[in-house]
Amino acid sequence: MLVGLQNVTFEFGARVIVSEASWHIQPNERIGLIGYNGTGKSTLLKLIVGEYLPSAGTVEKSRGTSIGYLHQDLLSFETKQSILEVALSAFERVQQLEKEIEEIGQELERTGDEKTLHLYSDKLHELEVLGGYDIHHRTEEVLHGLGFSVEDMNRPYQEFSGGWRMRVLLAKMILQQPDLLLLDEPTNHLDLPSIEWLEKYLLHYKGSVVIVSHDKFFINRMVTKIVEVYQKQLHIYTGNYEFYETEKAMRVELQQRAFENQQEYIRQQERFVERFRAKATKAAQAQSAMKRLDKLDRIEEVEIERPNIKINFRIDKMPGKVLVELKQVTKKYGEHTIVENSSAEIERGDKIALIGANGKGKSTLLRIIAGIESFQGERKWGHNVDEAFYAQHQLEALDINNTLLEEMKACGSQKTEQELRTLLGCFLFSGDDTDKKIKVLSGGEKARVALAKTIVSKANFLMLDEPTNHLDMHSVELLVEALNKYEGSFILVSHDRYFISKAANKIWEIDNHQIKEFKGSYGEWVEWKERMAKQAAIAEQPAKADKKEPAPVLVQQPVVKAPAPVLNRDQKKELQKFQRQFNQVEEKIARLKEEKGKLEAALGDPGTYSNKDKFAAAESAYKKNSETLAELNKEYEILFEKILSMETEMD
Repeated sequence: MLVGLQNVTFEFGARVIVSEASWHIQPNERIGLIGYNGTGKSTLLKLIVGEYLPSAGTVEKSRGTSIGYLHQDLLSFETKQSILEVALSAFERVQQLEKEIEEIGQELERTGDEKTLHLYSDKLHELEVLGGYDIHHRTEEVLHGLGFSVEDMNRPYQEFSGGWRMRVLLAKMILQQPDLLLLDEPTNHLDLPSIEWLEKYLLHYKGSVVIVSHDKFFINRMVTKIVEVYQKQLHIYTGNYEFYETEKAMRVELQQRAFENQQEYIRQQERFVERFRAKATKAAQAQSAMKRLDKLDRIEEVEIERPNIKINFRIDKMPGKVLVELKQVTKKYGEHTIVENSSAEIERGDKIALIGANGKGKSTLLRIIAGIESFQGERKWGHNVDEAFYAQHQLEALDINNTLLEEMKACGSQKTEQELRTLLGCFLFSGDDTDKKIKVLSGGEKARVALAKTIVSKANFLMLDEPTNHLDMHSVELLVEALNKYEGSFILVSHDRYFISKAANKIWEIDNHQIKEFKGSYGEWVEWKERMAKQAAIAEQPAKADKKEPAPVLVQQPVVKAPAPVLNRDQKKELQKFQRQFNQVEEKIARLKEEKGKLEAALGDPGTYSNKDKFAAAESAYKKNSETLAELNKEYEILFEKILSMETEMD
């Protein structure tokens, strides 16, 4: 065990966050910590690292356990160092050794003392054991994976924005390789390629990882255990987020049935007591029934604590067929080109996700469409277009002296006060929060108000820049549901793959300074990209074979060529072995998925729940199937990477 919470209770004033909660974090676990906003996820992380002390119970940490904790408050860190130096500070002991070796080396030159020589050798050995000779390479590799270019490495840390600074601090934490890594919303500051890189890195991370994230896609792929903060308790599920959703629905249904059965039993007993209490012959039995009821361990009714409401858009007027037309648009920042002579159209009914790596100009293109960014070329609005633009940096549009409710009323949505309060509840403002002044809100809270204002506007065309950044998972789902019902059109920038996959019917990507359009969902776009990449790789192989040129006549060259065919034979044998294993794993996965479908159907059958043994067997089989499937998927990925790597080497 790395860290253990034993019967922990924690309170903020009169508010209880958790009550008598227990949780043990074991080595090599990947855990998703989830719960609605305000339930105390970040508070739990602070209890683990010792920033807060529990009101009751204990937080135990194994001796020598190191913890890395990534959170928003780290942004207060300031330095004049370059980002490479900041990330390299992860290797504190290595840097200390380097200084010691330099000093001892100078002393050795002066004295030639044997004892100093031994000390010098010991320090060099320790440096080698710690991998001190490749720390620069490892650091640059991690920074590059998180989106930094080679040119960025020596730029001062203070030159970067908050999101990029957080990436530097994440790189430092990863390089420190703590036994337990606590990540609070790590994807908030990452673009899609960086998120994908982080996923691959963490999947092979040797320590344990606890992740708080609103990104369902990321959580689902990353974790093998879910810990939910719910009704002041910690509920543990062994599986990913998809498994948690299925399992929780089953638990809720079982608890509700048990509650209803117990309520029926209580009513029967109470009727018996009421009927026979006054009869002398039955008084003793009535008294016994009353005692049984007093001793009964009452099952609580299931009450899902979440804002289960609908967001409804209203549109005043229907636009023409084409909403926005971009013609020969060019945008440059000095030498940096965003788009060049690019044209595109947004039509009525389009729900577009604009995706790609940071620095490609997604937000810039969104501002060009909105008409608030200068550019060369032409941007033309269509007929009857009524637009609304949401971007976090536009929070100055809020009137800081208004309350939340007053700000929402000023939108002219014609919604009632109760409807506006309900809508604000969806954006995580409940009760008295709606009467707070805008000026006392945090940056994230202001962003949610601005998004709520955009949603209640009667616009028929929305432009949304990272709309999910400050929402919890349930609110993201409500927003997806609303956008799916929305009769207008929109274009959005987001790094949340779950959100994009559920909301968009078209994908735009800035590629080679051009706007490339894909007509289809995000999932279809990913499949298409993978297919194109495979076809390109296959097409490249014969091209390489055709381009063989006669080797120049050099005396020393022929001796190098002889071993090559032997190596190729060995490589081919090994490759064939991996391909056979890959095909076998693929077949097993297909069988298990088919079996999983049958098990899910059985678990969805009400008849299964009427038989306790039948339900237990079905649930056990489903768990075993899910665990085996997860293991096979890991094996599938490893084999796929090996085959790809070997094919590349043989090319």
